[in-house]
Amino acid sequence: MKSQRFGIEIELTGITRAAASKAVAAFFKSEAQHAGGRYDEYHIKDFNERIWKVVQDGSIEPQKKVEGEIVSASDIYKVEIVSPVLVYEDIQTLQELVRKLRKTGAFANKSCGIHIHVDGANHTPVSLKNLINLIASKEDLIYKALDIETSRIRYCKKVNENLLNTINKKKPETLEELAEVWYEGYSRESRRKHYHPTRYYGLNLHSIFDKGTVEFRLFNGTTHAGKIKAYIQFCLAVSHQAITQRSASAKRTKTDNEKYTFRCWMLRLGLIGEEFETCRYHFLANLEGNSAWRHAA
Repeated sequence: MKSQRFGIEIELTGITRAAASKAVAAFFKSEAQHAGGRYDEYHIKDFNERIWKVVQDGSIEPQKKVEGEIVSASDIYKVEIVSPVLVYEDIQTLQELVRKLRKTGAFANKSCGIHIHVDGANHTPVSLKNLINLIASKEDLIYKALDIETSRIRYCKKVNENLLNTINKKKPETLEELAEVWYEGYSRESRRKHYHPTRYYGLNLHSIFDKGTVEFRLFNGTTHAGKIKAYIQFCLAVSHQAITQRSASAKRTKTDNEKYTFRCWMLRLGLIGEEFETCRYHFLANLEGNSAWRHAA
């Protein structure tokens, strides 16, 4: 699980892109280069010469604080932090950077989200089918656990039922066959579009064909470093399970004890022990029931 590489995009507001880039540069003892362009990009090198970006994202509702009150702001307050390719050991550094941005004045509102990309190099058509089934089987609990903002649902929809049925019926054996299922109803030419309509799902496989990653678009924006760590650990665990498991059922999980059911699933994913205690805590907090007992005494 921990050997998988990943990247993260964190949408924020409260500070300008220029201020955010200065904070990131100060954190890495580096300098921000204003590259400009369509997304008004700032580039910052980290301790390992990797490039972090601060860019504009059009979906963010820009806000700022004036004398403690949150008010509307201009588009320069639309901030997205885009990481380079990271490894598991970078999570602590990422957390410290998020805390730095929060202290600078950054915050997340209801329009903000977090997207996590997991390297697709070790995935196959079989593992990607497993991944779709794993998410589909637990997605009602996942969406409740994450308390996804209603305004963001259109950017992170649940698994497409037609896709789910077709992929389990056809069982694609090549990426090309998988693409035919994923893009069903769309022209081949449209597949090259970065902003393809099929990307707006909680589990986005358009990114596999676009940039070689599996994208999880499920998460509300936050400057809570512990939650961000939990989200990354969850994505890595689900991805790893899909790769190592021979098959996975898409049958929706029904339960009268959400906490217990989801906790047991997290343990099966390998999120067990003290290292993943806070991950379990954050994912179980919004669920009902008793995490320790299947049937309460």
